[in-house]
Amino acid sequence: MTQHRIAVIGGDGIGPEVTSEALKVIAAAGVDLATTDFDLGASRYQRTGEVLSDETLEELRGFDAILLGAVGPAIGDTSIPPGTLERGLLLKARFGLDLFINLRPFVGVPGSIAEGADFVVIRENTEGTYAGEGGFLRHGTPHEIATQGSVNTRFGVERCVRFAFNLADSREAKKLTLVHKTNVLTFSGDLWQRTVNDVATEFPSVSVDYNHIDAACIYMVEQPSRYDVIVTDNLFGDILTDLAGAVAGGIGFAASANLNASRTGPSLFEPVHGAAHDIAGQAKANPLAAISSGALMLEFLGETEAAGRISAAVTEYAMSTTEQASTGEIGDAIAGRV
Repeated sequence: MTQHRIAVIGGDGIGPEVTSEALKVIAAAGVDLATTDFDLGASRYQRTGEVLSDETLEELRGFDAILLGAVGPAIGDTSIPPGTLERGLLLKARFGLDLFINLRPFVGVPGSIAEGADFVVIRENTEGTYAGEGGFLRHGTPHEIATQGSVNTRFGVERCVRFAFNLADSREAKKLTLVHKTNVLTFSGDLWQRTVNDVATEFPSVSVDYNHIDAACIYMVEQPSRYDVIVTDNLFGDILTDLAGAVAGGIGFAASANLNASRTGPSLFEPVHGAAHDIAGQAKANPLAAISSGALMLEFLGETEAAGRISAAVTEYAMSTTEQASTGEIGDAIAGRV
């Protein structure tokens, strides 16, 4: 049996609680993990002033994967300047470890708008408006100018698009939808559209569609089952996946994978939800997103059989259970099913 070296970042609020349940389920599935805990997040920053040092980033590079719970201060806590954790920890890890694919699967739970839908959003994760291009001119004056550019390279767009096509080709529906705003963003949008057109010639079995981002938001609410694999840029993907989480039953079910699909370093897996300090320590947190993120991690590590059992158990539980349960009880229920 292969032992996988996993860096665990429990983080803040409910993060350690849901991460613990994910690890419990993975152990029940019979996968051998050697875990190392890392103290990173809002609490660490408030104590030490450190977010993610270059030395810690280099240490993380030596692991097979990273499992993250949640990071962030409590609502109303102004002790951390806005963007400090986002840019100093999450984006630094994405850029530094080349986590260029953000993969988020969605299966609509009973009673949700997306009930019966099963689709995946592939978001480019290291370029676009989040690359940090821009600045201020005459900052703090009545004539201040702020610019924030969107950085799109053929290399970055193509590797994302190619990943999405390969995924679509492996699924039953074999459909890929590009979401952008090509009628207004005529430079970046044109690059994305031409790249999709070029790569599509290599995947004749995959049907290709296009939606403007505003139209996609409407369709996501009115007809989510129309989607199979969506590919989009960093900013649009950030917005669209939160909407998808809401229509599929809530972000408590939403898992994500930040993938170094070239496998030159570890990939990072995390639930989409935040730290939810208001319910931390009360056993009220829904750990299903963290457990599903753990399943995505196992699948990427080659533990496909165990990952499939965990995903099936999560789906069975979500589809059949209506009563309230504690964080640990939900973890126990999934562990019992695998």
